[in-house]
Amino acid sequence: MTLATRNMQASIAFYTALGFEIAHGGPEARLTSFHAGDSFLNIIARPGVFRWWGRAIFHVNDVDAVHARALAAGLQPEFAPRDADWGERYFHLIDPDGHELSFAKPLARNE
Repeated sequence: MTLATRNMQASIAFYTALGFEIAHGGPEARLTSFHAGDSFLNIIARPGVFRWWGRAIFHVNDVDAVHARALAAGLQPEFAPRDADWGERYFHLIDPDGHELSFAKPLARNE
């Protein structure tokens, strides 16, 4: 997945505060890649005004821990973790460029 940013330094600060580790790139790079589980999250520099929007869903082991980490970093999730009718615990967070991030974990099923 690739998301655009107007400010690479701000994006790197945001994503590293959430625990993402840089795989390639950095504050001066045009493209920075972060490890995201077995995949990568790419951030591409698009300075100035742009019309680019994205949504990324990250499955994590502990939604509440990621939420707590976001709060500790001074970030503002849209709401506290909640259980959804579709069988996930999740919360949303907006990155510095307006991209929607969802952190989720499937709920255990009672069968």
